[in-house]
Amino acid sequence: MPHELTAAEIASIEEEIRHRQTEVTPQCIAEVQRTRAFGDLSENDEYRTAKRELNRNYSRIRYLKGLLASGVLVEYASDADEIGLFDRVTIRDEFEEESTVTLVTHLRADILNNKISKDSPLGKALIGHKVGDRVTVQVNETNSYWLDILDLEKGEDDRTTAVN
Repeated sequence: MPHELTAAEIASIEEEIRHRQTEVTPQCIAEVQRTRAFGDLSENDEYRTAKRELNRNYSRIRYLKGLLASGVLVEYASDADEIGLFDRVTIRDEFEEESTVTLVTHLRADILNNKISKDSPLGKALIGHKVGDRVTVQVNETNSYWLDILDLEKGEDDRTTAVN
């Protein structure tokens, strides 16, 4: 299944690849060479750490290139009064607890910072609805809960949330 990527996500991914290839990789290689000179590689923790960091960098570059290769450019637009991607939504659950979430693509989801994937059960329930609506969040085949939509603040794809 192809990844849905916004134009800002594509630009961010390309920028990170460029940064890793031109700055991080040479630094990692220099550190590997520096620590290699410390002697016996079988007991050289600094060398192993430097190699590990170089391999992590290469792995991240491969991952990002894979995202671009399998990605599909998408545009998200919603009416001024409808919930869409990158909008901040204040909701109240059935226990009268309020929270504010921002809907993002699955590559930017960060539950600890209330950035919810549009593909999550909550995201799917909110997309396209309006302030004042009561929506049902279908968690699985047997469990669901309802939410009231209290407020909507339109957002835009500003690249403030990193691609995971």
